[in-house]
Formats: sequence, structure tokens, C-alpha cells
Amino acid sequence: MSKPVITLWSDANFFSPYVLSAYVALQEKGLPFTLKTVDLDRGEHLAPGWQGYAQTRRVPLLEIDGFELSESSAIAEYLEDRFAPPTWERIYPLDLEKRARARQIQAWLRSDLMPVREERPTDVVFGGVKKGPLSDAGKASVEKLFATASHLLADGTPNLFGEWCLADTDLALMINRLALNGDDVPTPLAEYAAFQWQRASVQRYIALSAKRTG
Repeated sequence: MSKPVITLWSDANFFSPYVLSAYVALQEKGLPFTLKTVDLDRGEHLAPGWQGYAQTRRVPLLEIDGFELSESSAIAEYLEDRFAPPTWERIYPLDLEKRARARQIQAWLRSDLMPVREERPTDVVFGGVKKGPLSDAGKASVEKLFATASHLLADGTPNLFGEWCLADTDLALMINRLALNGDDVPTPLAEYAAFQWQRASVQRYIALSAKRTG
């Protein structure tokens, strides 16, 4: 069987939390891929000549043997299905209910907590930028994040489900929007996010953004 030809398209700054998720999924699967960038600031993603234009005009965009797919959650699920365990490494829990919960967490992080995402954008995480005090809406959103994350991590383990899955990276990213800005974060959550941030696949992505902004 020939090896698939895989390309992952990212924003030029490597600031996208969704590109991070897709990048980590590919890394954890052990799949070789080419990384290309499109400059969002210059509007390159809005140009009809770009491969992702006909999809959602957003990154990440995954290309495999001529098949193009956008949206990080769809990319992760496609990779898990196409490059399935045990031949390939697992990025979601084996247990059916835990796998569903992991995907629930990812969907929640992508659809809720908008004040956190707006007031603590990812240039805080990947660019070292510092933001000012949170608004009342931001504080309420942070309270919701902390309460939910504390419940999910109530057993004190370093991963959501006893072993790493892709939802750990996504949740750690959301917590680190605050922790890396210097906001007050409950110690267990800060420690969880710091632990997840040391994963090799995550560090490789951080190195890309650091090289770009350094």
C-alpha cells in the first residue's frame, strides 16, 4: 500500500488553536505530512486560487491524496477513522462513552466561552502578548470554564480519561489562554495545562510559532 500524500495548511503565524489540534493529531498518529501556510492577515484564504477556498475559506485544511477537508474536529475524526488503531496510534479513548465525552468537550470548547476567546486570543499563548483585565462577561466565562474543567478533572489525574487524548490538548489550550497571561488559575488546572503543554507534539507546534514571531 502506497503512503498517503498529506498536506496541512496553517495560518502563517501558527496562532490558530484549530491548526494546533489538527497538527497534534497528525503528529500523534505518526503520519508524515507537509506543512504549508496561508497568510490570513493578507487575505490569502479569501482568494479563489487557494485550495481551501471551496471549503470554508479557513484553516486548518487537510489534503490527503486529493481529498480536502476543513474544520479541525472533522479532520481529527477522519484521521482516527482512516488511520485506525491498532495499526496507528489512538487520538481518542477506546471506550465508547469516553470517546463521546472527549468529542463533547472539543465541541464545547469550539462553540462556547466566546468572551475568553475574544479577551484572551491565542497571541497570548503563542506570541507572549499580555492582555488587560477581563470584562464582566469574560469573568463569567472564565468561571464557567474553571467549574467545568474542575469537574472533568476531579480525580486529579494528569489526563482527562486516564491516558492522553486530543481533547486534552484542546482543553489545555483554553486554560493556557489565562495561565500564560498571568491570570489567576486554580492550581490543579494550571498544573494540568502545564503538563499537557510539555507533550512533544505540542512543543513542536509551539516551536513553529516561536520561530515565526522570534
